[in-house]
Amino acid sequence: QVQLVESGGGLVQSGGSLRLSCAASGSIFRVYGMGWYRQAPGKQRELVASISRALSTSYTDFVKGRFTISRDDAKNTVYLQMNSLKPEDTAVYYCKADIQRYIGSITVGYWGQGTQVTVSS
Repeated sequence: QVQLVESGGGLVQSGGSLRLSCAASGSIFRVYGMGWYRQAPGKQRELVASISRALSTSYTDFVKGRFTISRDDAKNTVYLQMNSLKPEDTAVYYCKADIQRYIGSITVGYWGQGTQVTVSS
């Protein structure tokens, strides 16, 4: 079994910062692409940021310059540093990781259960 556990969410005022962490555990041979998604009430889940195994990154335009995604492969963990937060950033944030559980096996996407980020005005 593979589990992704997010942490670091919470309530913050507009302009504040939060750092989200997502640690993968269980049977893991290799973690490939990792990313953060968010879903606000009544809206579709959207990709916020992603990072490849080669450390190339991408961001949605709404967070570019404010958020930074990073990873620590020794800990099977992906981070999202969120600065200059806005009320529009309020959502449940989910991490996703593409994981190969065993050598020679296929790569499967796994999701965390989400962490609430609330930005007050």
